[in-house]
Amino acid sequence: MGTVYNSILPEHEAFINEQKMFFVGTAASTGHVNISPKGHDVFRILSPNQVAYLDLTGSGNEASAHVTESNRMTYMFISFVGKPLILRLYGNGRVVLPNTEEWDQVAPLFELYPGYRQIFVSEIEIVKTSCGFSVPLFSYEGDRDTLLKWAENKGAEGLQQYWENKNMESMDGFPTPIGVQLKGR
Repeated sequence: MGTVYNSILPEHEAFINEQKMFFVGTAASTGHVNISPKGHDVFRILSPNQVAYLDLTGSGNEASAHVTESNRMTYMFISFVGKPLILRLYGNGRVVLPNTEEWDQVAPLFELYPGYRQIFVSEIEIVKTSCGFSVPLFSYEGDRDTLLKWAENKGAEGLQQYWENKNMESMDGFPTPIGVQLKGR
């Protein structure tokens, strides 16, 4: 059985900061559930009940469309070394796009890796820990630089075109904030 908390405790924050990756789960009111792995140093704890992560360009933009349609969002951190533990953060998320007032407040908390496209900010309602006894042990060899090099090679115009081709809506047809912004220019 898991243990439920109302906020991120200092020991939770320490555990989160040790992890090299995390997962984000989202779903609209209909359609497919999306679970996406995230790497690099893109996660920040803003307060015991608020977190943010810098989202890098990917082949889809499901989470963005999902939280716009139905703002539910879950983060999962798993210990792959040392003491077994799974920690989930349940809450509501929103998308913060570049060139907005909120972006100007939140973006300085991050290194803006090549290909960044948005920041998710989430209000956390429940923190839940569970044992993770069945999670295998893995050793960390380092971050992959493939996505960052790809984004650098695309350049600003290439990324914009990529977003227009791949990031305008979810696989279930829900619009993304990037899509709405690009259509409105």
